[in-house]
Amino acid sequence: MSSDSVTQLIDLLGLERLENDYFRGQSLDIGTRHVFGGQVLGQALSAAQQTVATERPAHSLHAYFLRAGDIEAPILYQVERTRDGGSFSSRRVVAVQHGQPILHASVSFQIEESGFEHSQAMPEVLSPAQLPERLNVDPEVLAKLPPRYRRWFSSDAPFEFRLADPDINPLSPAPRPPRQQIWLRLRHPVEGSPELHRSLLAYASDFNLLLTSTLPHGVHVMTPRMQMASLDHALWFHRQPRVDQWLLCDFDSPIARGGRGFSRCQIFDEAGQLVASSAQEGLIRLHA
Repeated sequence: MSSDSVTQLIDLLGLERLENDYFRGQSLDIGTRHVFGGQVLGQALSAAQQTVATERPAHSLHAYFLRAGDIEAPILYQVERTRDGGSFSSRRVVAVQHGQPILHASVSFQIEESGFEHSQAMPEVLSPAQLPERLNVDPEVLAKLPPRYRRWFSSDAPFEFRLADPDINPLSPAPRPPRQQIWLRLRHPVEGSPELHRSLLAYASDFNLLLTSTLPHGVHVMTPRMQMASLDHALWFHRQPRVDQWLLCDFDSPIARGGRGFSRCQIFDEAGQLVASSAQEGLIRLHA
């Protein structure tokens, strides 16, 4: 398989620097109606990281999605240097399209230091080597999907996903408990900087979170009259991730109410170390 999609994603997260704290990013059509939220998260983190010394890695990101992004238009990222203290630095990032903000984010950075340590254990699941490489989609089912969803399942995507429960078919949802485990990794090795791997994980962290809150209801993003949209997103880095190595995403959704679903994710490496955590609330509406 070609590494073009991985190279394209890395270029997408690199951004064009216009001035000291102003950056411009382009968008990639991955089969979603609007700009993929993970792309804006990854680009916003990339912009913030370029204004902070490398010895202060990002440890948390909190963002609100304000408007749907236009795939055809560039995105301007403005970084505000909120604070540079003795141990921590803080940045605020606003993503703008057509003169209006589509996302604003706060990113916190900290110098590396030692301290108390404890960590939750990784759940016991099948290893990636024991799981099928990809979801097998029946050609007849694929042919009936809208063009944008056919692109999603047919494209040479930069990330590979393996469902820890291979019997689940997301295209034929049935009500089940709001928890799932999915392995992910970049399809090709990347000898990039730690900053790049954090941006790549920010990009990937938007996959499957909101979908987890729909599992008890037997619906999917492709269910007719289903409306889904991310409202906010939080991501914490506990250790430096390597996104070109397998990571297990352990998702759960403790509640859905008021047209909103809330989901969480703990991300482990193959050694069982907790690398990152994320959380998201999103709109989940089934229109009459």
